[in-house]
Amino acid sequence: MAKYLVIVESPAKVKTIKKFLGKNYEVMASNGHVRDLPKSQLGFSPEEDYEPKYITIRGKGEVLSKLRKEVKKAERVYLATDPDREGEAISWHLTKALKLDGKEVSRITFNEITKSAVQSSLKSPREIDMDLVDAQQARRMLDRMVGYRISPLLWAKVKRGLSAGRVQSVALRIICDREAEIDAFLPKEYWSLEAQLIPEGEKKPIVAKLAEYKGKKIEIGSEDEMNSILSGLEGKEYIVEDVKKGERTKKSPLPFTTSTMQQEASKALNFPISKTMRIAQQLYEGVEIKGQGTVGLITYLRTDSVRISDEAETAAHAFIEKTYGEKYLSEGAAAKKGGIKIQDAHEAIRPTDINRIPSDIKDSLSRDQFRLYQLIWRRFAASRMANAVYETTAVSIAAGECRFRASTSSLAFDGYMLAYTEADEEKEEKQVTLQAIAEDTKLSLESLEPKQHFTQPPAHYTEASLVHTLEELGIGRPSTYSPTITTIIARRYVTKENKNLYVTELGSVVNSIMCESFPTIVDEHFTANMEALLDGVAEGKVPWKSVVANFYPDLEAAVEAAEKELEKVTIEDEVTDEICEQCGKNLVVKYGPHGKFLACPGFPDCRFTKPYYERIGVTCPKCGKDVVIRMSKKGRRYYGCIDAPNCDFMSWGRPVEKKCPRCGGYMVVKGSRLACADQQCGYTEPKPETDA
Repeated sequence: MAKYLVIVESPAKVKTIKKFLGKNYEVMASNGHVRDLPKSQLGFSPEEDYEPKYITIRGKGEVLSKLRKEVKKAERVYLATDPDREGEAISWHLTKALKLDGKEVSRITFNEITKSAVQSSLKSPREIDMDLVDAQQARRMLDRMVGYRISPLLWAKVKRGLSAGRVQSVALRIICDREAEIDAFLPKEYWSLEAQLIPEGEKKPIVAKLAEYKGKKIEIGSEDEMNSILSGLEGKEYIVEDVKKGERTKKSPLPFTTSTMQQEASKALNFPISKTMRIAQQLYEGVEIKGQGTVGLITYLRTDSVRISDEAETAAHAFIEKTYGEKYLSEGAAAKKGGIKIQDAHEAIRPTDINRIPSDIKDSLSRDQFRLYQLIWRRFAASRMANAVYETTAVSIAAGECRFRASTSSLAFDGYMLAYTEADEEKEEKQVTLQAIAEDTKLSLESLEPKQHFTQPPAHYTEASLVHTLEELGIGRPSTYSPTITTIIARRYVTKENKNLYVTELGSVVNSIMCESFPTIVDEHFTANMEALLDGVAEGKVPWKSVVANFYPDLEAAVEAAEKELEKVTIEDEVTDEICEQCGKNLVVKYGPHGKFLACPGFPDCRFTKPYYERIGVTCPKCGKDVVIRMSKKGRRYYGCIDAPNCDFMSWGRPVEKKCPRCGGYMVVKGSRLACADQQCGYTEPKPETDA
């Protein structure tokens, strides 16, 4: 009979951990949380000192019943839930749900599911850390307050089924702000000049770019300016004025944190954030490897630390020296921690055994598991390797009052790049002829290539860049990035096309309400400060109930004010001139997941609906019929002809009736100005105050 009971979160871990322990141990899973605040109510009140009222989660009765039977048999219970705040809270909830107060109970944690880590954790059990539990309780209650008090207002204002969230609403605002910035962006014209120059005795030209004019850095803003410079270069000699040779070091990367893994998997593997976390969870919990059984392949996947254990450091050192040679060893990882907030309870994400090379276990993994494991393995190996070194050559070329620059770099020592290069690793220009060029060398001009450019608007957010921004601003934590992005996409506030995130009309409406009625909730600095307070709770410096008590009254006041305001501005269904084809009533405008549509007010007796096309008072530049607002399949707004598909006119920018005085094309609204839709034309003018 088993004397000891080990309780983990996930059933996938049971098999892996069981084989590391003897027959005296029984391993069972709680299947995540077993208690939570009730769904039907807030779950706490100021009058009762904000004491949360937990209930057993529906469907967990059978799991708890089985666990109770094993608890009675066991001499000692080990709570081995995940090594983070949420895992600590689950362990605490288990002590309450299983009534373990009179039992021998110990909390154990391990950062990786390996035999040595699991057995080592049993040798150093501890009590439940109530500071971590309280930090998780505070987070849960803050999120519950925002969700349960604001969501009903969104139902009243827009439609049922919407939600607000402490972190998700800030993420939505960040995306909306970027969309507004892009919409208001006006492209600015600029020019560049490249010279194709052939050194004496050479056949292949080098490419040099104009860098200075009359001793100053040059910014060419128009074709006239460019023509003036070109005329000044006529008949001029091109002579090498200066040659500088040097060395550039490229530092080896840090091992992965949750955030950097999500970003790199998005760029290198094209994985959505949610997919990255799902596959990383599988690699952490254990995969069946031929000849080895079920093995946990990576360390814990939710971390913001880049720390590496001494054992892992030693193993990596030995592997790199044996596989690549001593010169590839890093001089020391101690200086690589940078300004990142380190939580030393965790390590960075790394392979549990660096000797388990990805190619050796490829047959045991799915394609996606292999690709992610290989990325993590290579990144960790590279982080323990020497820096890469480049030899650089920079050449300055004089021609009249102009100075051209040409530069190149060649890899002198590959270092960590032998094992790993990042997805957006810069591509080095290779101009081998620069290596042999000396000062005073004369160059013959093959051609001058002036090029017109236009400045580009800020890029739309991708999942990866949004995670980077949230982390940079201190909003959310490693465990929250994925569910936050998943929620705003699932609610149809944001749509994803290719890799870009776009705000839908529904998202814009919800964001407007949040910014107007709850500016504090969507303020990034307030949210980041709240995360810092929760960290203070976890460190035992801030009482958790004081965080909750300070937040709730202000939220309640804002909700009451918004409720009064909403009563005044409640929007009735907009009645249109369109007639229902089934019952003859005037159709009304309704909101759906993809925006507005027309519906019969006689619902549910009459269920007639049809698409709603909002005319903007502009005629189609192609056929002269009305331009209307349309929605793409993924909920993104654009402007198209009402006669589609017979007419294929469409524009992402809002068109106006006025034609471009320079090229005759149609113009669009760009913030406070009107701009020609043809970017190559580049004409803009102030927008009239009366313009829609």
